[in-house]
Amino acid sequence: MQIKIALPSKGRISQPAVKLLEKAGIGLQDNANRKLFSETYDPDISVMFTRAADIPEFVADGAADLGITGLDLIEEKEAKVDILEDLNFGRTKLVLAAPETSDIKNLSDIKDGTMVATEFPTITEKYLNNKGIKAKIVELSGSTEIAPFIGVADVIADLTSTGTTLKMNHLQTIHTILESSIKLIANKKSYQLKNEKIEAIRTGIKGVLDAEGKKLVMMNVAQEHLEEIKQAMPGLTGPTVSNVMSDKGFMAVHAVVDERDVFNLVNNLKNIGARDILVVPIERII
Repeated sequence: MQIKIALPSKGRISQPAVKLLEKAGIGLQDNANRKLFSETYDPDISVMFTRAADIPEFVADGAADLGITGLDLIEEKEAKVDILEDLNFGRTKLVLAAPETSDIKNLSDIKDGTMVATEFPTITEKYLNNKGIKAKIVELSGSTEIAPFIGVADVIADLTSTGTTLKMNHLQTIHTILESSIKLIANKKSYQLKNEKIEAIRTGIKGVLDAEGKKLVMMNVAQEHLEEIKQAMPGLTGPTVSNVMSDKGFMAVHAVVDERDVFNLVNNLKNIGARDILVVPIERII
């Protein structure tokens, strides 16, 4: 069965999404010349490039079987899709912010009739309504930060990763509406009818995600040091130990470890008596 994956054609998540598929073994045949559609090295999988904001609806409507886009866009479109995986990048927050000189300092200061400018009117209005606040929503398509300073709104609801842009524009965060990241989503009907192939794609992608920040540490160890090495060696399910056929009395030991632990671990292993230590990058963990 053919699977069509919708990817953002541009923006901050476009290239990371393409690279994720490539690492998962679903490379694009003509990535150098980005087109609306691209074949992959799997004849049953193709990619379509479109606006990130359109991907939730395209997947919900069945124009694409799978898609990669932000939770903020999924919620804004109220798309009825299955969220298969959090892809661990593109983290951002949809926040309410007001001018530093404003009397509005927290959510309770937003009263009925307060004007809120945003590119996310659906999420914002629904959230405030659930909090019992009947605000007036002003939909903008850009330059949201300027709205309070030209009399268009009292408060804005905008995306921020670090808060730097808000501070530069003399705005302060008063409340977080939504924490968002990039998701792998599926059309509900496709997920039922094409489950085997979609799960294979999901497994490939999850394998890449699980391998992030991990290294394979391998070494040879004299048998008398083996127990001490095993105690020092972390691993997903404990280290793997096997005989070294060409060197009697030595064992081969390897384990997957967090990258941040490698420096101290290697020195510790060397001091215990390990030799021929190798640190190897990992592409996927299945």
